Parts: sequence; C-alpha cells; structure tokens
Amino acid sequence: MPSRFKLILAYDGGPFEGFQYQCGHRTVQGEIETALRSLGWRARHILSAARTDSGVHAVGQVVAFDLEWAHSTGELARALNAALPREIACREVEIVRPDFHPRFDAAGRRYRYRIYQAPGRDPLLDRFAWQVWPGLDLERVQRVSRSLVGEHDFRAFGSAPRCGGNTFRRVGRAEWETDDKQLSFWMEANAFLFRMVRMTVGSVVRLGQGRISEDEFLGLLREPEQGRGGPAAPARGLCLMGVDYLGAARDHRAALRRDLGE
Repeated sequence: MPSRFKLILAYDGGPFEGFQYQCGHRTVQGEIETALRSLGWRARHILSAARTDSGVHAVGQVVAFDLEWAHSTGELARALNAALPREIACREVEIVRPDFHPRFDAAGRRYRYRIYQAPGRDPLLDRFAWQVWPGLDLERVQRVSRSLVGEHDFRAFGSAPRCGGNTFRRVGRAEWETDDKQLSFWMEANAFLFRMVRMTVGSVVRLGQGRISEDEFLGLLREPEQGRGGPAAPARGLCLMGVDYLGAARDHRAALRRDLGE
C-alpha cells in the first residue's frame, strides 16, 4: 500500500517558469514529478502548499504525494536529491496521514523579501535581492508596514486565486529587519493573494522613497481597488520561508475553504 509523504523543498526559482506545472515550460513542479517517476511514482500531479511565481525562491515549500516505498524516509530524500536538478533540494521527508493536504491544511505561510540599498548593482546580491536607490526612510516604512497586521481587504495588492474570490486576508506579521545595506521584509498570513507580497513591497518602497504619502498608502487598505498598489517588486527578492500547520486539520481545512470562497 502507498503512503502519503510530505516533503520540504528549497529551490532557486530563477531558472523556472514558476512552481506550477505548465506544458512546454520548465517548472519546479515538473522537475519534482519527473524525479518521482524515476522512483516508481505513477500519479498525475503532486499537491503543493504554494504556487510561487516565475523567479520566486523557496526554502520551505511543502509538497505531498502517495508512493509505495519500501525504504526509509532518509533513503527517499537521498534518492530524490540524486534525481533532482541542482537548483532544487529536498530538505526533509516524513510520512503523514493519508488525507494531508499541503495547501488546505496550512494555518499560515511566511515570506521574506530582500532589498539592498546601493547606487550601483551588486552581481553577488542581485540574484536574490532587489537593488533600490535612493535608500528608504526605514522609520516611516516600519511604521506604515505595521498597519498591514490584522484582517484587511488586500485587493489593491493582489488578486484572488479564482475570479470573484475573497480578497480578505489575516496578516500576523509585517515588519522590516536590517543588516548593513540589506533590508528584509517579513510577511506572515493565513493565506496570500497572487503577487500580494511583491505588490506590498513595491508600494512600501514608493512610500519609503517619498513618492507617495502615508495617507495614500493607508488609503489602499481603507478604500481598496484592484491593482492600485505596487508596482510589483521583482520576483528575485521573494522567498517562501515556511508553511505552518495546525493539529485540528479537518476543521481548519473547511474554515479556510470558506474564507477563500472555494
């Protein structure tokens, strides 16, 4: 009998056309499924926690699949890493309950967006961070970012997975950390709209450079209108850091489907 396996993956999203499988394009999901088929997996598609965009990275993506495997989870991790391209790595493997779903059982997701402040481009930073100049007023940026915490309609910062879907999300963390000339924006929420983090960062950078006022930024939450935020920050600065799960998965799954309008 097959078991359901949960994997935590890291990948450099630069060479891929996003996570989700697309016929004729190189995607993270496509590479994982190719590797699994070499180990005897015969299903059509794996399940995933997040569909990261083209160029977005991850150190905590979660996927699940059913597989008949007679060896240990450690041996499965080694076999997968031997079959995967160098841009993708399996970090952890565990057996989970048969109905585990990486997306609908998730209680929240954590993203980090990296910026470096410099007048010239740094090739060693540029693959995983966005060069911004002039630099940001960090005190102003931090103060306004805190206003994102709580439940809001984020339609100005992204779009729902389905046409007409719910655009309200609950944000538990939205703050900046500094390290020399680099800045990291951390955002945690129960779920995210498409491009929500990147649109938020784009708006905050405009604010931090004095191109919009604090009142204009807060107006994106008070009177949300599709597409008023942004423009979206480049994909290369964004990384999915982790996905959190609750024990009461079935009740949570039903509630999340209701919240997302699915």
